Amino acid sequence: MLVSLLVWALVGLIAGWLAGQFTKGSDFGLVGNIVVGLIGALVGGFLAQAIFGVDPVDGLDISTILTSFIGAIIFLGLLNMISGRRRLDT
Repeated sequence: MLVSLLVWALVGLIAGWLAGQFTKGSDFGLVGNIVVGLIGALVGGFLAQAIFGVDPVDGLDISTILTSFIGAIIFLGLLNMISGRRRLDT
């Protein structure tokens, strides 16, 4: 169980960091990025299962990270809409 939690945290960190880089101005720091990535994994996994009927969150691999990343992007977009933050173009 501890290994599973560490894998989820690692996937969350990677997906959250990638999403923060992709959506400039949405970086929440290390812990915030992990939380965004974990929520992104849930959102991405739910959407993948609902749309494609698959369970893509299955350990530490590229499909899990990609699914979490897409979910984190969606989650960050929702957060930005709710909070009124806009993307910073630099």
